[in-house]
Amino acid sequence: MPYPAVRLRRWRKSPSLRKLIQETKVSVNNLVLPLFVRPGKNIRNPISSMPGQFQFSLDQLLLEIKEAHQLGIKAILVFGIPFKKDEFGREAYAPHGIIQNSIRSIKDKFPDLSVIADCCLCEYTSHGHCGVIHKKKDSFILDNDATLKLLAKIAVSQARAGADLIAPSGMIDGMVKTIRSALDQNGFSDRLILSYSAKYASNFYGPFRDAAEGKPQVGDRKSYQMDFSNWNEALREVAQDLEEGADMVMVKPALCYLDVVHKIKEKFNAPVAAYNVSGEYAMVKAASKNNWLDEKQIILEILTSMKRAGADLIITYHAKEIAKSL
Repeated sequence: MPYPAVRLRRWRKSPSLRKLIQETKVSVNNLVLPLFVRPGKNIRNPISSMPGQFQFSLDQLLLEIKEAHQLGIKAILVFGIPFKKDEFGREAYAPHGIIQNSIRSIKDKFPDLSVIADCCLCEYTSHGHCGVIHKKKDSFILDNDATLKLLAKIAVSQARAGADLIAPSGMIDGMVKTIRSALDQNGFSDRLILSYSAKYASNFYGPFRDAAEGKPQVGDRKSYQMDFSNWNEALREVAQDLEEGADMVMVKPALCYLDVVHKIKEKFNAPVAAYNVSGEYAMVKAASKNNWLDEKQIILEILTSMKRAGADLIITYHAKEIAKSL
C-alpha cells in the first residue's frame, strides 16, 4: 500500500525532519576534481571561460591538491598541456612528459589519493584530434588502428608513473580492449579503466578546449563522438566497453544526459561516472555573477540530480566548493 501523501507533507514541515527522510545525498566521497597541469614554475593561469579554474604548473598543482585533499576529496582527474605538440602527440606517452612527471609527484605527496589519468591525444596533437589523422583537403580521416597503438603506449606510461585509473576519452573503437591488454602484458593488471563510454559530440565543451588548449584545427569530432539524439547507441557502447574490460563507465556531459546515466545504471548496474563538464560549470558561474541564482544551492541541486540518476562518481569543477559545504 503506498505511503499516504498527506503524511509525507507532514515530514516536510521541519528542515531537520526533511533531512531524516532525504533519499539522495551527495557525499564528498562521490566527487572527482579535474585539474590542468602545464610546464613551468609558479604558474596559475586563470581560464577566462571557467571562472575560478586555472592551468597549474606542477608546484602550484600540488598546492591545489593539498587543499582539495584537506577538504576530503579522494580522487582527481589530471589533464596535461605538453611542452610541445606534434602530429602524433608524442609527449602523451613520453616517459618524462608533463602528465607522467605530475602523476609521480602527486602519488609521492599524496599516496592515498586516487589519480585518474586522461588517456587521449587531443591535448598533445598539433591538429587537436583524439588520434592519428590523415587530412583530405578541408576534412580528415581518423586512423583507428594507428590510434589504438598510441593509446596503449599512453596507458602503460601513465600506469608506470603511478596512475590508479586510466581514462580513455577519445571514443576510439576497441580502446578498452587494447588498453586492458597492454596494461596486463606490462604488469599492471591491478590498474582500473574508467572508459568515456558514452561521450557525446556536445556543445558544452567549449570552455574545456580553452583550458586544455585542444581545439581541433580541422573539422570537428562528430565522426567519433556520439550524436546527442541517441541513447540506445550509448547502451551498445557501454556493453562493448564492459565486455572489453572497463571497470567503470562514464557519461559525458552529465546535465542534459541524466536519462542516459539512469538507463545505463539500470541496465548494467556497473559503476557509472557522470562528467559535469566545463560548459555546465560556466553557465552556473555566469548566472551567479549576475545574481540570477543562488550559486551554492544550485550546485548542490545539480549534483544531487546526477547522484539521483544513478551516478556513483561525479567529476565536477565545483568539487572544492561543494566539499566545503558538505
